[in-house]
Amino acid sequence: MSNQVQPPVEEVDQVDAAAADAARARKEKIARYVGMLIFPFLMVSMMVTGYLGAMHAPTPHDLPVAVVGASQADATRLADALEASNRPALDVRVADSAGQARALVTDREVVGAVVFSGSGEATVLTAGAAGASQASTVNQLLVPFVASQDAAVTTDDLAPLPAHDSAGLGVMFMTTALVLAGYMPLSLILSAAPELLRKRRIYPLLAGWAALISAVVWFIANPILGAIEGHTAAVLVICWLGVFAISCVQLFLTRIVGPLAVLVGMLFLMVLGIPASNLGMSVHTMPGIFSVLYTFLPSPAIGEALRSVLYFGSNGLAGHLVVLAVGALVGIALTVLVDALKRRKNPEAALPEPTLASFTGNRPQSTRARYATIVLFPLAMVVMMMSIMTSSMYQPSPRELPVAVAASDPAQAEQMAAGLDRSMEGMFDFQVTAPGDAEQLVVDRTVVGAFVLPSADRPTATLITAGAAGMSQQQAVTTVFTQVAQQQGMPLTKQDVTPLSSNDTVGTVSMYLAIGWMMSGFMLIIVMGTAAPELLALRKLLPIMAGWAVAMSAVVWTIAGPIIGAVSGHAWQLIGIGALATFTISLFTAVFARLLGMLAVLPVILVVMFLGVPASGGGLSIYMSPEIFRVLHDVLPMPAAVESARSILYFGGDGVGGHAVTFLIWAAAALVCVIAIEWFTGRKQSTPPVDPVAEGRIAELV
Repeated sequence: MSNQVQPPVEEVDQVDAAAADAARARKEKIARYVGMLIFPFLMVSMMVTGYLGAMHAPTPHDLPVAVVGASQADATRLADALEASNRPALDVRVADSAGQARALVTDREVVGAVVFSGSGEATVLTAGAAGASQASTVNQLLVPFVASQDAAVTTDDLAPLPAHDSAGLGVMFMTTALVLAGYMPLSLILSAAPELLRKRRIYPLLAGWAALISAVVWFIANPILGAIEGHTAAVLVICWLGVFAISCVQLFLTRIVGPLAVLVGMLFLMVLGIPASNLGMSVHTMPGIFSVLYTFLPSPAIGEALRSVLYFGSNGLAGHLVVLAVGALVGIALTVLVDALKRRKNPEAALPEPTLASFTGNRPQSTRARYATIVLFPLAMVVMMMSIMTSSMYQPSPRELPVAVAASDPAQAEQMAAGLDRSMEGMFDFQVTAPGDAEQLVVDRTVVGAFVLPSADRPTATLITAGAAGMSQQQAVTTVFTQVAQQQGMPLTKQDVTPLSSNDTVGTVSMYLAIGWMMSGFMLIIVMGTAAPELLALRKLLPIMAGWAVAMSAVVWTIAGPIIGAVSGHAWQLIGIGALATFTISLFTAVFARLLGMLAVLPVILVVMFLGVPASGGGLSIYMSPEIFRVLHDVLPMPAAVESARSILYFGGDGVGGHAVTFLIWAAAALVCVIAIEWFTGRKQSTPPVDPVAEGRIAELV
């Protein structure tokens, strides 16, 4: 028989309970760490896949157009010929008269029409306000067909874009801001103030929030920037209904999937919604699924409702308002149903507990401070996005585009450059060069184009450009110098020395790669600061950031290359520079995460995205944006990322070394800041607390 003394039952129970608690804590810790990686992985993967998949190579399909002929038989013959020569780009129908064709275009039932008069003339009808890129595509398809019918062609824009929004982007940025404001606050409320999610509280709050955002967006777009004019009451109603409808649906998603609702909302509202909106690019140039999404998602409904009011006399407005109203009602009804089912299943069920005691990562905030942050945080995001993105891109116009003028006789080139400078003051920065050097200047991206004058051995003028260096600047130079050649009576040959690939027909692949790298960098740290702040210690953070940077850069390349086909090859170069870019942004974000907690999103998004994207030259040439963005182009990480990707894809990696230095400077500066913050906070924490009693006695002695 053993003589060992058995511990009391109570001690055994305590040991078992402690072991169970420890096991539970370990599982919770592992879950937090896994979630910390999965959440940004999903967000980045969705954004890169959605935007690249939709917009890397827009191809016209099923564009509805109308044809009017001198007779019904003639119209049918022309319609058949037009569709046969442009299949599957066009979906052609026959209109009875020119008046009906014009009505179809202004009603936006068709994207364009061609009216043959029967006297050797034809008119191509478009509506620029329904989409500038769409109208351009229609002209590119219809004008050559008219010429093939031996008819003299004229073009007529029935609804031109106004001078104060010449690119038609004002409505797009308004819509994006409204969508952002609709889904963002619900995740903040769920984390920091779930008591506000009760129906009797949340719906009045959402209605008030929608009113506030509507006023802010309108105020920035109209009185401040002048991107829209007039129709104040109608615009405010559309904005309010759009934000309220999105919020109601997002509330329902919050009820059923909790914190993951932000991912679902981003998927349908941004990743799928913005490409399906028909605002930036025609929905008829994207994969077919977007034409379906266009009919019921709120992003297209908001954008098209605003267009209807601003440019088409409210024609077609009712249908888009119905989509938003039905969305709001469905969201409310489903929320009520879910709550009823939950009460039936568990009548005593309570609201979830707050998971975020402080947005700043420091001591818990008061209730009033948390409520104020829930309002001010998304409001600041909306204000920054609307003011910076809209002001930088909604009125693109050439400003000192560097262009070379070349001629075998230098005096002739000087004379031509001086004359062009006088007639287009401020638009171009002309420099004179020899014909043999013109092409290399374009390839080196020292200039955006070169205009080579005719000579005895070269009877035509030549315009040399590089589409891969920027499609918008190539189009601007081509348009202007085609007109110059026509005015001078010179035959013109156009030479694209570095054309875009068939997988990147609008030149945006570099920008979306860069966005993937930037998002990978800051999303990791923002999520880590909330889910596992203990990992922000530098000795733990550096290896995590390094591994994450390499892994996510490989993920972005895999999506862009093997999965979507937007990139061919260049794997190691893109993964390498992408890892450096991602690591740099993670380190930069860590500085603010240590100081501001979750609020670090605001300064990071401001620098990396809201200032970085307009300064990058990825979507719009920096020579067509305000001067400040040309300065930022040489400084910020986003332009360095875009230009690095562009250089690797099209220019043999030329210039990547300089952009890598930009990343290294940002990383070094951020590292110094993080070390300083750790030293200061560590020293502060190591200082022993002061005994207030002893402190009082010392004061008395003094």
